[in-house]
This record gives sequence, C-alpha cells and structure tokens, in this order.
Amino acid sequence: MAECRRGSNASGNGQLCSTIESLGLRPMDKLKLLIADDDGDVRRAARLALTAIAEAREVASLDAMDAALAEHAFDAVLLDMNFALGERSGRDGLDGLDRIRRADPDLSVVLMTAFGAVSLAVESLKRGGVDFLLKPWRNDAVAAAVEIAASKTHEKRELPPLDDVERAAIEKALTRHAGNIAQAAAALGVSRPALYRRKSKYGL
Repeated sequence: MAECRRGSNASGNGQLCSTIESLGLRPMDKLKLLIADDDGDVRRAARLALTAIAEAREVASLDAMDAALAEHAFDAVLLDMNFALGERSGRDGLDGLDRIRRADPDLSVVLMTAFGAVSLAVESLKRGGVDFLLKPWRNDAVAAAVEIAASKTHEKRELPPLDDVERAAIEKALTRHAGNIAQAAAALGVSRPALYRRKSKYGL
C-alpha cells in the first residue's frame, strides 16, 4: 500500500488517505475484508483489486464463511449471490446475508452476482445489504463499495445500543423532573403508561 503523506495527491494517494482517515484507521492500516465466493478466480480478482485498501480472507462456501465470522472480526463482507454452478436465483446470497446478520448485526455486506435482476437487488438491500454489484465489476466501483460498507460498519459499532440510549434518556428526564411521571413522560413524548412500562423494563 502506498504510504500516506499529508498533501499528497500523486496517483490518487491523497484521496485514498482521506478515505482511510475517515474510517478512523492509521495510514498503514488496512480494512479487514471477507470475500465469500465459490469461484477461486473471482476471489483472487477481488483480493487483487482491493489489495491497496484491504487485507482479505477468502472462503469458498457459506459454512466456511460462518467459521471465519466466528474466528475473526471484519470490517466488511463481499458476498456472492450464487454458490452452485448454474444457479441464478440468489438464494445462497440471501441465506448468507441472513447468516452474517445473525453472527454480527453491525457488519456491512456488499453482494455481487453475474446474473443481475432488479428484484434480487431490492430483496438483498431490504435484508440489510449495503450495495449490489454486477460481475464483471470495475475495480474502482468495488473499492468504493467496500470502503462505504466498512465506514457503515464502523459507524454502527461506535453507536451505543438503543436500549442504553433509551434508559439514559428516561433516567435524565426523571431526574430533571424530580421523579414526576407525568412531567417526565411529557418531556419524553410518551404516555404515562408507556413510561411505566419502560421503567419496569429497565428496573428504574
């Protein structure tokens, strides 16, 4: 990977450094990427296309993907939609996407296929994919998609759990209004019964 120097614009290095810094990485850090595709040539092509920004681990099956997710932390996943010769339905990719979300709900996934269909792209995005690429891809397009996916992963991992946010807001409202349920509920924009239920949920 080219060394990042402030003010450097040679060969797009300045733009690459800006991207790396925006992801909260040190200049020589690389993204941790998981590439899941049954085609070894595709995996190698993706790894080579992304070598400047990502350290990639390759797997050829969904079961191997599960094992990798259990053993390592990744910033993004590049996931094929079909893992059987001649298969075009995208069921494998959607299954893989569900597996990833169960293993790590914050991990962003870029899906890819040689057989694109609008309905498949829509379904994959509905299920939590962040992008959908057609093979063969342009190297700049796959790099941009992976960088955005990694950025989204980092953003989600930096946010506190919603339950923690809600509990803190309730505690603050109750303290500000000296425990008065009606006033605290009004400040939070919820009904008194709803506030009682949330108090019970969080043991307040």
